[in-house]
Amino acid sequence: MRPASDAERARLNDTFATLCRIASPFGQERECSERVQAELRGMRIEAEEDAPGNLLARLPGRGERSILLCAHLDTVDDGGVPIDPVIVDGGWENANDGILGADNKAAVAVILELARRCSVEGSPVGLELLFTTGEENALEGAKEFDASKLQSDFGYVFDHATPIGEVVTASPTYFRLAAEFHGRAAHAGIRPEAGRSAILAAAQAIAHMPLGRIDEQTTANVGSIQGGAGSTNIVPERCSLLAETRSLDPSRVEDVVSGMVDAIHDGAAYAECDVDVVSERLFIGYRQKPSAPAIVAAEAALRACGYEPKRIVTGGGSDANVLEAGGFTCVNLANGTERNHEPTERVAVAALEGMLDVAFALLDEAAAV
Repeated sequence: MRPASDAERARLNDTFATLCRIASPFGQERECSERVQAELRGMRIEAEEDAPGNLLARLPGRGERSILLCAHLDTVDDGGVPIDPVIVDGGWENANDGILGADNKAAVAVILELARRCSVEGSPVGLELLFTTGEENALEGAKEFDASKLQSDFGYVFDHATPIGEVVTASPTYFRLAAEFHGRAAHAGIRPEAGRSAILAAAQAIAHMPLGRIDEQTTANVGSIQGGAGSTNIVPERCSLLAETRSLDPSRVEDVVSGMVDAIHDGAAYAECDVDVVSERLFIGYRQKPSAPAIVAAEAALRACGYEPKRIVTGGGSDANVLEAGGFTCVNLANGTERNHEPTERVAVAALEGMLDVAFALLDEAAAV
């Protein structure tokens, strides 16, 4: 398939900006979903919607093979900051001090523009287009999607905030931990001995957890701690924390979870508090063979567009984790977005347009592999 025309590039940028203006933090994707469905209907493509709000649409191809293209409709919490996309130094940014939403609306816009051409000119392969909800909430939408509906041989997500050319071949297993410490309140100046500080218990636990970069494949973090009564003269009887750990080595991450749970219980014992702990595996890691057809096709498409493929491992998760865990081969391709989840998030116009060319080339290479 030929590279994008000037008209397609202009429309791609317009669609991207329009989508970014629609606030869609996870759990609030409805307006964005309706816009995507309206765009598809304008191409005479109907999407079926499941209970969580995932959208699945199909286009026939000239050959027998079909591939999946997947993107998520939601963003992280925008903090209520309006999104006003503007181009600064050749890249899209939010004019306000907040996220842009390029994660993952850059991919949504690319898939819509690709679908527009294919709906008119046809495609060398059949296409399944999946737009998920709740990706930023531990891949919630993909987990509830019935992957048995998919008819494709393999698929792709464009959801890694690194330069175009990088191909994710391994992703981690991820655990989240929540701990609620229960102490005993007492007057901090008159009867501190009668109190049992839940904050002390949490602090002791955190101090003895394995945290940060544990090894080349493993990380752990405490991301939130809350407690106390809002006053300094009360020994705090409640404190909670949220933590995570992830690793490319599934046995290693379970060892780290055990160490973090032990530290939580030891911290509670030190401060003579009770504690409730919940640990949950939110997604499973995967590794892909370089010889897999989905990888071979992706790398050929990247080379055809002037990008040198580079296989990488990541510490992040994507909808590919869920699809892979369900037995469906799905490759995550970097799409050139930058600083996702941050107020300085951006995507270069060249990267946005470059991914459209990669997507077009991907159809040819997927048909030929």
